[in-house]
Amino acid sequence: MTQAVTIGAQASALARSLTLNGPGATKIPRLVYGTAWKKDQTADLVYTAIKSGFRGVDTAAQPKHYDEPGVAAGVKRAIAEGIVQREDIYIQTKFTAPAGQNHITPYDINASLADKVRQSVNSSLKNFTIAGQEPYLDSLVLHSPLDTLEETITVWETLEDFVPQQIRNLGISNTSQHVLDVTYSKMKIKPAIVQNRFHERTRYETELRASCQDKGIVFQSFWTLTANNALLKSYPVSKVAEGAGVDRVPAYYSLVLGLGKMVILDGTTNEAHMAEDLEGIERVGQWAEGEGVNVWASALKEFKKAIREQ
Repeated sequence: MTQAVTIGAQASALARSLTLNGPGATKIPRLVYGTAWKKDQTADLVYTAIKSGFRGVDTAAQPKHYDEPGVAAGVKRAIAEGIVQREDIYIQTKFTAPAGQNHITPYDINASLADKVRQSVNSSLKNFTIAGQEPYLDSLVLHSPLDTLEETITVWETLEDFVPQQIRNLGISNTSQHVLDVTYSKMKIKPAIVQNRFHERTRYETELRASCQDKGIVFQSFWTLTANNALLKSYPVSKVAEGAGVDRVPAYYSLVLGLGKMVILDGTTNEAHMAEDLEGIERVGQWAEGEGVNVWASALKEFKKAIREQ
């Protein structure tokens, strides 16, 4: 009986969404469309992703690597065509400090740090304003800790002023355990999201992910596919792909999601792959809860061993 319950809990980890621990109990999809480096294709790709079934997008107020207005244009097109309503889409953007910007910034580079944050957030809210509706962001992520802990706290405290009306949840990216512990223990609004790389050089963030799990924080992985070709070709991925009748990528994504309170940033530019990833994960979930329950449990155990998570 215990084994069945455990296996069921593992399989249910492939549910379509998770609930964030922020004030609004926001639902976040297990696959969020990543928009970095999409440049002038951004609006069309975001629209295509939503049309294909994605219900979450990640961007940043960082023109150096993202086109936030383009993301907004893609979202608005999907809404205008009746594919979705605003409340159906999880929208996440970021505040990026000057060190991560180029000569184009969403704020006055000479403003105080707190004013930079306010200007950046207001710029993002303006981008995502839907006619006739009060704008809001489902999540605002601090792109990375600043040079000092004091500056990081200043940014976080300024962001807190927008919660919960204009920003529903706060998160942090490219973070260390120490910064996460400080923001979680000392700040009024706790981080609901940690967004970090997932690859061997960071030991797949095993300890940080465990800490997030303990705190009820959702871990968003990026570089999940591009940095892990060996994992994609691994035996447990083959077992899941064969058993569930899906391609390797959704099989691999399913195993990553099976590690716990996880969300994956999926930045594919291929429309067919968009649908395959979404549908494949759902198919794996159905298989893992049915005829594949034992194979799934075995594959997940082997996958954890492959990333040295015991």
